[in-house]
Order: sequence, then C-alpha cells, then structure tokens
Amino acid sequence: MKRFKIGGVPEHFNLPWRLSIEEGKFKDLGVELHWSDMTGGTGQMIKGLQAGTLDIAVLLTEGISRAILKGLDAKIIAVYVRSPLCWGIHVPTQQAISQLSDLDGATFAISREGSGSHLMSYVLANREGWEPAALSFDVVGDVYGGLWALNHGEAQGFLWEKYTTQPFVDQGKCKRIGEVYTPWPCFVIAVRNEVLTQDEALLNAVVSIVQNRAAQLKISADTPEVLSWRYALKQAEVREWLDQTEWSVSQEVNQKDLQNVVNTLLDLKLVSPQEAENWTTKLLQ
Repeated sequence: MKRFKIGGVPEHFNLPWRLSIEEGKFKDLGVELHWSDMTGGTGQMIKGLQAGTLDIAVLLTEGISRAILKGLDAKIIAVYVRSPLCWGIHVPTQQAISQLSDLDGATFAISREGSGSHLMSYVLANREGWEPAALSFDVVGDVYGGLWALNHGEAQGFLWEKYTTQPFVDQGKCKRIGEVYTPWPCFVIAVRNEVLTQDEALLNAVVSIVQNRAAQLKISADTPEVLSWRYALKQAEVREWLDQTEWSVSQEVNQKDLQNVVNTLLDLKLVSPQEAENWTTKLLQ
C-alpha cells in the first residue's frame, strides 16, 4: 500500500477528496491517502510541502505559484477548481467602515505570509487603485484569528472565501462590504518534486479519481443537502455556490491562466523578474 500525506482547507471545495477517501476509491490503486485539514490555508500548506510533512496539497493558485517561483521544491500537476474564487471583504462590526475606500492603506488580517488572504489583499488594492505598498498585515493563522483581529482592533480588513465566512456574517461577528474574485482558476493540486519523481503515474490516477467524483457531486440532487449538513451552510447558499463552481475534469493546465498569475505577481512586485524566468519549467511537471 502506497501512502501519501495530503492537505487541504476544511471547506466545501474539498468534499470530492473526502468522499473519495471515505468511499475507498483509491484501494484498487493500492493507495492510502492521509488527509489533514489545513485551517491555516495555503500558507500552512506551503510550509508543509517545504518541511516534507505533506506530499500533496490542494491550494490556491496564486500562493503556490509564488512559493515555487521563490524556490519551493514542488510542481503543479493539475487544476482542481477551474472557476474563480469569490473572496469576501470583511470588516469589524463595531467600526464605521462601510465602503472599500475606507480600507485604503489599512491593516489586513492574513493567515500567513504568502497565503491567499495575503496575496489577494494586493490584488484588491490594485483593482481599487490603492498603493499596494501602503498596506500592512497582521498574521493571524486562520479564519478564527482573522475574526479576532477584526474585533480587537488589530486589523480593519480580512479576506476569506465568501461562503465559508457566511455563518460568521449571519452571526454578526463581522461585516462583508464587498467581494473580489481571483482572475484565474482558484485551486490547483501541487506535489513535492521528490514524490512526483517517484510516483507520477500513480498521482495522476489519484487526481483522475477525484475529478470523476467531483463530476458526480456536481450533478447529484443530494449534493446541496450533503454540503449544507457537513459545512453548516444554508442550502440556498450551497446551490448558489454550486452554480458558480466548476471542478476541473482535465489534468491539463492552461498556461495562459498561469501566465496571468505570474504577470500579476510581477506587477505587484511579489516575485522578481529573475524568479519569474522560465516559469513554465518551474511550475509545471
């Protein structure tokens, strides 16, 4: 039995992985996947790949691309979710922040340096015409740390996936004053190079199984109820999210999408021109 350590966020996007594991779909491959919930998001998974505590990670395209260009010894092997991610722009409930312009030059709570909540703050600043360098950041670990920072004066803004934070908005733990979408497919699957070199064919077969399970989930009439129950979401919200979300059905990675990521990282000075050289060879298997 071949064992792989895999990490992903404990969110609705990853239900195809969880179901595939629970249903024993990898047994015929002779594969056992040990799943770890990464509440710290992409930044935590990058550290896991770096330290060798993860073999595979399901993480944000912009975060893993930057990490690899900066020297992480890993490759992107497939797009997992090809639709964009909708980030909610959250602010404290007790402060008079009501419009996006109030966040120009603000302190943003981020899970970790290089995480999606970090990089998308720059994307938001760029979209709104703010000076990205004027932003400051408070590293908070996870969504709960972000909520704490908002409500204890540590940060004025916090970006996190819209549907994941909806229960907190409903409970009055934060306000949402806007949204920002990734201008690229949001989640990819990355593997440490050492593991990829040894087991590329097996890993591709694992990805194919998960993509097939995701395709079944997308069309199943039971999916809204299952997702609602597992992730404490309202079924109306789940249906809206499902309409917006497309899991990938192909292991081919569109280089134009990654070119957009690399160009954005360059524009925001989050990677250097030297780091971005030969990016296709660095990022893709």
